[in-house]
Amino acid sequence: MNLEIPTWIAGLLACGMGVALLGSVKITLAQRLQMDEARVGGLVSMFGFATIPVMLAMGFLTDLLDKQLVVIAGSFLMAASLLVFARSTKYWSALIAVLLLSAGWSALVNVLNVLMQSAFGGTQTYAMNFGNFFFGLGAFLTPLLIAFLLRRTRFAPALLVLAAFALVSGALAFGVDFKALLPPAAEGTDPGIGVLLSDRIMWLTALALLFYAPMEATMAAWATTYLGDKGMTEGRAATILSGFWLAFMCSRLATALIVARFPLPAGGDTLLIIALSILCILVWAGAVFSRSRVTAGTMVVLAGLVFGPTFPTIIGVLMGHVSQDLNPVLGGRAVGLFFMVGGIGWSVIPILIGAYARKTSIQRGFLIAVAAAVGLTVMAVALHVESVG
Repeated sequence: MNLEIPTWIAGLLACGMGVALLGSVKITLAQRLQMDEARVGGLVSMFGFATIPVMLAMGFLTDLLDKQLVVIAGSFLMAASLLVFARSTKYWSALIAVLLLSAGWSALVNVLNVLMQSAFGGTQTYAMNFGNFFFGLGAFLTPLLIAFLLRRTRFAPALLVLAAFALVSGALAFGVDFKALLPPAAEGTDPGIGVLLSDRIMWLTALALLFYAPMEATMAAWATTYLGDKGMTEGRAATILSGFWLAFMCSRLATALIVARFPLPAGGDTLLIIALSILCILVWAGAVFSRSRVTAGTMVVLAGLVFGPTFPTIIGVLMGHVSQDLNPVLGGRAVGLFFMVGGIGWSVIPILIGAYARKTSIQRGFLIAVAAAVGLTVMAVALHVESVG
């Protein structure tokens, strides 16, 4: 029995769970640690900051060690982090859990993205969008699952359930022949990370993620506040945020199915990124200048449709370039460098938006997201020119 696809699906669901976990347990964790939510929110931020250096380190491990070992270790570290969280009653132990979560998440994300096309087949654009559909599904289901578990049991048993799930991908990985997933060129001479550091497409895709990532983080963090300022009830705003995530997932799946049926021509993937980045500008501008609740809610859902395929298509361009034009042996470091640069935008730009919003409003703060969308568009155009040139 081939376990590649079950392993990737389980791993991507676990990775989606990882990014949604801290926000989902923040209130309960604040009560356990006996501190305000603002300080616990620092733990949430720490996860993002920690992944910046850790992701690059995991890139080196992915390339230099057995990828099967990295997946198993990543699964184990995620489960260990949940066990530490389950027993945490002090801030320092929760901080250790966050660092373990960051390490495990980074290890899984790195290998899963490097071999995504080998696992799911098709083009890079198809494989990345199809695989990241499951990542989004994990992020969407995690808050619902945690709320369900906490209504029926205590905090520690609830996290034990999640820890057991985090181990699934690692257990399945024992039955996967990772060497068979590697292209023959990946066994050649290692040219070193200097090849990546001097490569324009590497930097253009990383900078594209730097501008894109904070847009996704901003909408996820402040959509309900934005809609509440427009006069929506908390329940209605939460429903629309769920609509954002559903649109986000469905647009990834739809993109995968469409490109599988109608393959993109040469340069089509970068043209798709340009189109999506322009739509990002229009969606954020609509959010900034909307005057009614209906328009505001529509912009949030439309953002999900536009954001969904953007990241998978960008990383698909990078991995296609690494495997075809550079050397597949650099895949882990390429993903690590990509996420490291993107993580800077993911961590810093939302802070700037929050600071500006405190002086004005969330709606005005979204002007910085408009600027990020413009930056993404510039990178997308440069990426297209570089790719087809």
